[in-house]
Amino acid sequence: MHAVHISKIQTFPPLGEVTTQRRHPGYSNIFRMASADGTDLRRPAAFSRIKEIIRRQRKDGDQFLLDEPDLDFTYADSDSYLNELAELYSYSEKADFQSNFRSFESDFGQQGLAVTDPLWKQKYVQSLLNRLELSDRGQRMNVARALLYVMQGAFDFATSIEELRQNAREFCSLVCANGGYPLLVQMLITEAQDVDAISAAARKPSVCLADNINMRICVNLLYHLIETMRWCDGEMTAKEKELREDFKTELGEPVCGNYSLALILFDMVLTFSNGTIPHFPIKKLLLLLWKTILVSLGGFDELVQKKADARREAGLPEAPPFKIQRPKPRIDKNEYGDGGGGDEPQSDSCPSSSEDEGEDDSSNYSSEAEEVKRLIGDALEDAIGGSKEKEEKGPSRDERVVSSRTRRIRESGTLEDLRVAKQRDQAVMVPPKVRQKELGTFVKLTRGKFVGLDLGDDDATLAGLPEPIHESVSVLHSHLYVSLGDHQIKEEEEAASKGFLQQHKERPSNPVEDLYRALLPSLPQYMIALLKILLAAAKSKTDSINILVDVTPEDVPTSVLQTMQLGIDVNRHKEIMMKAITALLLLLLKHFKVNHVYQFEFMGQHLVFANCIPLVLKLLNQNVPIFVAARNNISALDFPHCLLCPSSEVTAEGLEAGDSRDVCWRNLFSCINLLRILLKLVKWKHSRTVMLVVFKSAPILKRALKVRHHLMQFYILKLLKTQVTFLGRGWRRGNMRILSAIYQRVRHRIHDDWAFGSDMEARPWDFQSAEYSLRVCVAQFNNRHYAPNPPVEEKVVNLDFSNTDVMSDEAYQPVDYNVLNVLAQDVPLSEEFKENYEEWLEREVFDAKINWDELCGTVE
Repeated sequence: MHAVHISKIQTFPPLGEVTTQRRHPGYSNIFRMASADGTDLRRPAAFSRIKEIIRRQRKDGDQFLLDEPDLDFTYADSDSYLNELAELYSYSEKADFQSNFRSFESDFGQQGLAVTDPLWKQKYVQSLLNRLELSDRGQRMNVARALLYVMQGAFDFATSIEELRQNAREFCSLVCANGGYPLLVQMLITEAQDVDAISAAARKPSVCLADNINMRICVNLLYHLIETMRWCDGEMTAKEKELREDFKTELGEPVCGNYSLALILFDMVLTFSNGTIPHFPIKKLLLLLWKTILVSLGGFDELVQKKADARREAGLPEAPPFKIQRPKPRIDKNEYGDGGGGDEPQSDSCPSSSEDEGEDDSSNYSSEAEEVKRLIGDALEDAIGGSKEKEEKGPSRDERVVSSRTRRIRESGTLEDLRVAKQRDQAVMVPPKVRQKELGTFVKLTRGKFVGLDLGDDDATLAGLPEPIHESVSVLHSHLYVSLGDHQIKEEEEAASKGFLQQHKERPSNPVEDLYRALLPSLPQYMIALLKILLAAAKSKTDSINILVDVTPEDVPTSVLQTMQLGIDVNRHKEIMMKAITALLLLLLKHFKVNHVYQFEFMGQHLVFANCIPLVLKLLNQNVPIFVAARNNISALDFPHCLLCPSSEVTAEGLEAGDSRDVCWRNLFSCINLLRILLKLVKWKHSRTVMLVVFKSAPILKRALKVRHHLMQFYILKLLKTQVTFLGRGWRRGNMRILSAIYQRVRHRIHDDWAFGSDMEARPWDFQSAEYSLRVCVAQFNNRHYAPNPPVEEKVVNLDFSNTDVMSDEAYQPVDYNVLNVLAQDVPLSEEFKENYEEWLEREVFDAKINWDELCGTVE
C-alpha cells in the first residue's frame, strides 16, 4: 500500500497538499487536521517513522509473536503417567497384549483377580518371580508374559483407568518388595547375550518385531516397574514411601558384578549404534535408560535442592531467586525506542506465517491512524520547540518527548494505561549478577588508569581512586555472585598448585559420582552413540542405523489404512526417540554440573567434539511451529485405551484428521531440551559461540520464536544474547524488537556489553588455546580423582589443537600423595651422578637455605 511518498525535505509541500495513490479515509482527516496550523514540518525522524509504520502494515500486520498467549503446555520432568506408558508401545505391538493375557490365563486359571485377596496376590507374584529362573526358555518367557500382564494393570479385570492404575501400582509394589528388580535385570542380560538371536538377526537383511520378542518383554517389565514406582498417586503410607526410597537407591547400585542398570543400558546402546547387535529394541532401551537416570539421580526439582545443599556445604550464600517472566501486554506496538532513523532497515523479530499474511488488515487502520496522529503532534511540538531554542535555551528534545507522552497518558484518564506503561518502561524484573572476574577486571583497569599500579588479583585495595569508583565497587560487591562451578574450579587450582603438599581429598560418594566413575572410561563413545541415533531419528532415511526395529511389523501392510497407520507410527517412533535422548543428555549435563563442574565440562567437550552443536541446529532448522503441533498419534491405539475400549475403530478419515490437541507435548519438550543443551554447551565459551555464528544459527533461532511459549522463547533469547556481539551492528539495527525482548526477559550483568561491544574478532583472544587449557584442567581433574581408571582420550574431531594426546604427558599421570611411599621408591642413579655425588650434596643440600620447620609443618 503506497500511502505517502516522501521526497527531499527541502522541497516538501504542506502536508495538506500531499496526494496519494491509495489512502485510507482515516489518514486524510489526520493530514487535514495536522496541516490546519500551517506549520511546515521539517523533522526527518518523525516522517521517517510515519513512512515506516505505513509500509509495515501489509508486511506483518504489526503483530509481534512474543506478545501472543502461551500454548497449553507445562514443562516438567516427563509427560503424564499414561502418556509415558503409551509411548513405550508402538501401534504394531497391539497383538502382544492379548498374548500376555493368554499366558496369564493359562498360568493363573479361570478364577480371575477380582476374587483374590491381597495375600493370594502376594503369593502369586512370589511364584512368578521364582519361576523366572527356569532353564527352559519357553517356560520362562511365558511366566514373564504373565508377570507383564499383571504389572500392566490386569486390563481384562479393570473397568476404568483408575482401577487399572491401582492394579498396576499394587503389583509393581509387590514385585519390588519381593526382590524382583535384580531378577528382571538378570533376565534382560541373559536375553541380550542370546547367541542364537544375535546370529539369526545378523543373517537377515532387515530386522523386524519378530526378531526381538524376548528382549521387548524384558524391557517392558523393567520400564513398567520403574515408571510405576516413580509416580506417587495421592497419599502414600510410611511403608510405601520407604519402599519407594529403597527402590531408588537400589536402582543406582551395581546389580551384575560392578555394573549398574544404567551402565548396562549404555553398553547396549553403544553396541546397537556400532551395528554389532542390530535387533535391539532401541526406542525401548532409550526410554528405559532415561527413566533409570531420572529415578536414580532425580529430576529438576531434586536438582534445585541439590544445588542449594552443595552451595551451603561450600560456604556460599544462597543463590538469588529467578523466575522466568512471561511476556506482558504492551501499548504502542510500533514503538521500540530505536529513534526511527530513515536509513535503518525494517526491524522484524520473526517472519509472519502465510496465514497471517493473507488476513485483512482493515482492523489495524484505526490504531495506525492514532499512531500517526500522535507522531505528527510530536513533530509539531518539536518544531515549535526548535524555533524557540534559537531565542533561549530550553529543555532537551528527550525531555519534551517524555513530557508529551506523560501528558497524553494522564489525559487518557485510565489507570490501565499507566500500569501497562510502567510495565513497559521497566527492564528485567530480576536482580543482575556480577562475577568475581568482572569485579577484578574493573578494579584493575581503574587502578591502572588513575594510579598506574598493577597489584595483580587484589580487588580490595582502592587507595588513590576517586570516590565514584568506590561507590561503583560497592555496587558491584552488592551484586557479587560466586557460582558453585567457580568455587570448585578454585579448589582444583589450589590442589594442583600445591602438588603433594596438599592433602588428597576424596570425592564424596553419591549416585552421580558413582555413575560418572562408571561411565568415565567409555563416556566419549556413549556420547557419540547417542548423537548417531539422534541424527538417524532426524533423517527421513536411515542408511547407517536401522532405528525402526521395534516398529516394523513382520507382515507388509496390504491396505491403505495399514500403510497410513504405519507411517504415523514411524513418525511417532522417531519423535519419542528424540524426546528420550534430549531429556537424557540434559539430565546428565545438569547433574554433572552440580556434582562437579569439570565432570560437566568433560561431557560437554565430547559432545562438542562429536558435532552436537550443528546437529542441534539441524534439528531446529525446520518449521518448528508445525513440528510442535504435529499430530502423529492415534488415540484409539494408545495404551491402555486400546484395551479398555477395544470397540473403537480406526478409519482413514480419523487418521487424516489426527489428534485434537493444539500442541504435541513430546515435540515441544524436545525443542526446549535442545535449546537448553545448546545453551549449556556455549555459555561462557566464546569459541563455541563463534561456532553458532558460523553455522548461521541466528535465522534458525528467529524462526523458532514463532512458537508461542514463554519458556522456549526465553531460551532462544538467551542464545541470541550470547551471539549478538558477533553479529555486528547491521543485525542489531535490523532486529531491535529482539533486543527489546532480551532487555525485558533475560537477566543482565552490570558489566555486560552484549548489545554495545565491538566485534569479538578484533580482540586478540586465542579461542583454541582457551579450549585446550580447559581440556588440560579436565584431564588433571580426572587423573587426580580417578587414577585407577584414567579416561581414554580420543582425537579431536573439529578443533585443531596443537597437542591432542593430553593423557600421554608425564605431568598429568597419577600422583602418589603418600610421602613415605614416595621416599621408599627405588630411583635409578646414573654412573655420572654416583661419581659426583658429594658435589651435588654440597650444592643442593648443605648450601641451600631451607626452613625445615615451616616445610614439615605444612606437610603435617
